[in-house]
Order: sequence, then structure tokens, then C-alpha cells
Amino acid sequence: MTRIKICGINTLDAMEAAASAGAHYVGLVFVNSSPRYIDIENARHLTGHVPTSVKSVGLFKDANDLFIQNILHRVPLNMLQLHGAEDPTRVKHIKEKFGLPVMKAIPIADETDLEAIDAYKNVVDWFLFDTKLPDGRSGGSGHAFDWSLLKGLEVKKPWMLAGGLNADNIAEALAVLSPDAVDVSSGVETSPGQKNAAKIKRFIQTVKSA
Repeated sequence: MTRIKICGINTLDAMEAAASAGAHYVGLVFVNSSPRYIDIENARHLTGHVPTSVKSVGLFKDANDLFIQNILHRVPLNMLQLHGAEDPTRVKHIKEKFGLPVMKAIPIADETDLEAIDAYKNVVDWFLFDTKLPDGRSGGSGHAFDWSLLKGLEVKKPWMLAGGLNADNIAEALAVLSPDAVDVSSGVETSPGQKNAAKIKRFIQTVKSA
């Protein structure tokens, strides 16, 4: 079964829509520059409405220890997602210091980007493969990468497929690849940072029937 993560949740309506439709993970973005940013108090409130069957994932980008600690002091997260330029040493430190599973995002544009898998494989619990854009951005861009780059790839850790996924293309993606989980953000929004409950439900139903 392909598990499902709805990322960039920042309202109670979106949280309840994801949980009730059967999401396995919900993502909270602690990156100030993101349109999906959520502050500590709102995150604390929303995680209070997450059923035990759903895991809360905190997304960080090049955050220092104090920033992460302040979040964890108030927000009960189950996993840390690192979406910046954190090198393997930094990832290992974060995993050991905070005692939570760590997922590292690997932006993908071509085959050379897959070399990062070997560098991180011994320090992460999960990988997330996302789209790398020409300007270096990744995450929540709404753009997909060439899924065939991952076809036949043996990844020793569980991994999530992200990048431009939505209810209209997810069945095609799952026909090409067999990820452990899929991650969607902009594909279930009406505008950047504004989740749509109907789109969330449709995406989850499409994944479960694929």
C-alpha cells in the first residue's frame, strides 16, 4: 500500500480533511519564506486534532538546533523533514540530538542528482525525492520531474515521491514507480498555501484506488 502525505497544512479544515480522507502523514512547514509557513502556536493547536493513526512531520530548511528545539518543545512531531542544504554530518547530528526519525529531501533534475542517495543512506530514515528547478528551488513548486529517473532504482530506505503530484497525474506516477509513499502540497491547493478539502479527498481516493 502506498502511504500518503499531505504537506503544507496550516488550517484546521485542511488538517481534518486530510485525516478524515485517510492520509498517513501531515506536513507542517516551519520555513518563514514559504506560503505554507505555520507558526508554533497554530502548529500546536492543529497537532492537537491529529488522530494517533496520522503522523505529524515538521519540515525544516537549514534550521539551527535552537529553532528545532523551540518547535519540538511546543509541537508534538513524529518526524523531521530536512529540505535545505543539510549535509550528511548535519543530518546525523539532528537525528541523534532530537531522537526522531529524519527524512532528507533530495531535489532531482537529472541522473547526477541521484548520487546524493549514497551520501545520505546511512544517516536518514526516509528519503523524499522532489523536483529541482533551474533556479535551485524545490518543494511546493507544482512541477514534476522525470519519474523514469527513479525507475529500477534500489533505495535501501523507504522513500516518498513528491514534486508536482495531483489527482490527475498520480495514477500515472504510480504506474511508473512504486514509492513507499507519495507527498502532495500544491496539487491539493486552490492557491499557494490555501488547501482545498475536495482536492485533498480526491487525491487520497485516487492513490488508494491506483
